[in-house]
Amino acid sequence: MFRGWRLAWPCGGHEIRLMRLRPFFALLFTIGCSASSDDKTPSARDTLLVYEAASLTGPMRAALDTFARRTGAVVAEEHGASLELARRITELHRIPDVIALADQEVFPEMLMPGATSWYAAFARNRMVIAYTDRSRYAAELTPANWRSIVLRDDVLFGRTDPALAPAGYRTLLVYKLAERFYREPGVAARLEAKTPPRLQRGNATELAALLSAGELDYIIDYESLARAQNFKFIQLPPEIDLGDPAHAAAYREATVRVWNGRDSVTRTGAPILYGISIPRAAPNVGAGLRFLEFLLDADGKAILRRGHVDALDRPQLVGDSAPPTLRTLAAP
Repeated sequence: MFRGWRLAWPCGGHEIRLMRLRPFFALLFTIGCSASSDDKTPSARDTLLVYEAASLTGPMRAALDTFARRTGAVVAEEHGASLELARRITELHRIPDVIALADQEVFPEMLMPGATSWYAAFARNRMVIAYTDRSRYAAELTPANWRSIVLRDDVLFGRTDPALAPAGYRTLLVYKLAERFYREPGVAARLEAKTPPRLQRGNATELAALLSAGELDYIIDYESLARAQNFKFIQLPPEIDLGDPAHAAAYREATVRVWNGRDSVTRTGAPILYGISIPRAAPNVGAGLRFLEFLLDADGKAILRRGHVDALDRPQLVGDSAPPTLRTLAAP
């Protein structure tokens, strides 16, 4: 139930880290630590819970670590598939202080106007084919022949679940774009059939673990994930990788119909943009805003980029109620 939790806070001059800690015991530990600490500043009592897309786990963890050291805040994070994280808010009524998702469109689709009234697009990504030295036919793989390699009978090719993760439905869009770009009728259907449910996982972290363990030969996922995991990968043409705003019109020509957990919905191709917001009912709105001010400014962007996330030079704000300080960061 609590998989993905991580807590870190300063205590007596040292940072305490507890992984997968049950909230009740975390509260007891925090109280005991606070009683012995000499730091009584308001920021030292801040607490911050962040929901983050699995593909952001590494760089977001680094950003939270830095934020905690600078402010004395108690920070916690839960990572998972973006649609699953949104449903924790809308269906389970579990409200974080900040939510960062791999697709900005999840905000208007699932979280606005009820759970939040604004969001900021803050990072880009692109889809790649990732592999390791143990992958079958790795020595033969090229950007030109990747379809024929992954479609071989003995190759295990994985992707994320489109009902849970944006990378899952973006994969299906890449297949459609590839069919048109390479002029190979039927290849989209063959690629989709090659990645059946048994070779799908709920989020990028779980999929990467299978590739690392040699249980898959290839996966299709984000470039940032491949770089962070030190996987080998081939870049796809910008006409199909969903990473180039200059090809936005071409991306929109691809659509797929997928199950979202409750209904069948149409997904349309678009450049990959990550989004972030503070829910209306966030328990610690002030701490959430301070973290976003840090993350979307120069130091936070530098941390994201070191973690292979392509942070935008300026966030793109959607919604008139976005905080004024973030509007300042977004101004040209």
